[in-house]
Amino acid sequence: MRAMILAAGKGERMRPLTLIKPKPLLEVCGTTLIEHHINNLKTAGFDDIIINISWLGQQIMQKLGNGAQYGVKIRYSAEGQEPLETGGGMLKALPLLGDTPFLVVNGDIKTDIDFKKLRIQPGSLAHLTLVDNPKHNITGDFSILKSGQLDFQHNEKKYTYSGVGIYHPKLLEKCQIGVFSIVPLLKKAMAKGLVTGELHQGKWDDIGTIERLTAINKDCKKLKASL
Repeated sequence: MRAMILAAGKGERMRPLTLIKPKPLLEVCGTTLIEHHINNLKTAGFDDIIINISWLGQQIMQKLGNGAQYGVKIRYSAEGQEPLETGGGMLKALPLLGDTPFLVVNGDIKTDIDFKKLRIQPGSLAHLTLVDNPKHNITGDFSILKSGQLDFQHNEKKYTYSGVGIYHPKLLEKCQIGVFSIVPLLKKAMAKGLVTGELHQGKWDDIGTIERLTAINKDCKKLKASL
């Protein structure tokens, strides 16, 4: 299975930091966000990684190269000046990802999710990893039904999508290249019972704002000081 890291966003909530550096190259605990993912993917057995790039994407290519320094193969899906969002980015990268299910990881999270344990069920179009709701998304996104399927319409407790999931290319088969989110496609597939999920209760941080970046780096310093 191939893996894709979503790294094309402009990181507008992280400005002014992201005016001169793409968000995936911001450092958390002494290592860039995207290198955390590459190292974790390598450990999990993923050695063919596709990264979509747009805003300041040349810096990402210069930093990571072809992946040889990490023991993996890295290829890039360039989206031009304007990012194509999640759905558009995945669709454009399909020629590199192939015609079998692939793992997707948001470039602006830090987590200990064990990528190698994630599985998509036969016939499903996606399998998503959910987490307990953070303060910035207290209402959550999706519910996990007893069947393991995900739902967004009923009153069951909702959890937050972690930004890690396995997707089948068929989810995108009727789409055209352009700017669009993957969420409407997921909800349509959920209504047909074609999306499953699981709850991750380990470490997970959404590095979406300067405040969250500062907080997690402070926690790292405190942890190092206590060792």
